[in-house]
Amino acid sequence: MAKNPRLVPADPRLFRAQVVDSRMLTPSLRRVTVAGDELAEFDHLGFDHWFRLFLQLPHQDELYLPAVSGRKWWTAYLDIPEERRPHCANYTVAAFRPAEREMDIDFVLHRSAAGELEGGAAIWADAARPGDGIAFLDQGALYDQPDDTSEVLVVADETGLPGAAGILASLAPHTTGLLIQEVPTRGDVRELPAPAGVEVRWIVRDELDSGAGLDGAAAHAIPGRAALAELTRLESTADTAYAYVVGESDLATSGRRHLRRLGLAKERIFFSGYWRSEKKDALQPA
Repeated sequence: MAKNPRLVPADPRLFRAQVVDSRMLTPSLRRVTVAGDELAEFDHLGFDHWFRLFLQLPHQDELYLPAVSGRKWWTAYLDIPEERRPHCANYTVAAFRPAEREMDIDFVLHRSAAGELEGGAAIWADAARPGDGIAFLDQGALYDQPDDTSEVLVVADETGLPGAAGILASLAPHTTGLLIQEVPTRGDVRELPAPAGVEVRWIVRDELDSGAGLDGAAAHAIPGRAALAELTRLESTADTAYAYVVGESDLATSGRRHLRRLGLAKERIFFSGYWRSEKKDALQPA
């Protein structure tokens, strides 16, 4: 679907803020709260409002940022010498409190088989302390359902949970539909504000076994596999539905493929692979 201009900032800008709190929200998610006077000018759109997050690396003595001119920033970012270049990753607004000029960012703490944190952002979040500086480049929202949408379908693994939660909280009260939300553990399940007509269906990976239609070990190994299996159980969808499928790349691409087979027009499907599993037994197309 073509990007709606109303969802994209006309003049993207960098916002600076500082960490004021960091805590474990669930066993798999760490919530970092940032605040700053510049956030008074942040126009939060709700839904899956996202941004480019810039983080200071452990070996750096300050946060170096690229010059931003309208939508031009990537070349300036690459021009920063590697030893000074900040870590950059895409994140979603988990919550925004304009009166307090505070924003919450939720980080999935991926761990290796040995239990070590993986990914620069997760490592940063785990060590974040009050006073640490961050910056983010506003990118607007992606969720863009057509005016004639009759029902919504949101499918995500844990990396898509902040966006899924924001979407449900932003939907009109009369909205009907389904959220298929996969998380690693039962402790990651939490109450999500949603319209009464939207079913919230949690899929907990560490509770899966062969009786759930998946090989238990494989289901545990690859995030997104169980959510995809649940999605492919759907045998029909309304022509006027709108679908939003995000998370591990094969969940997104195979989920879109299934919805297209059900007859949903490509213009009514948003999909995005946030990351790719490096497991050898990668997901196969549905």
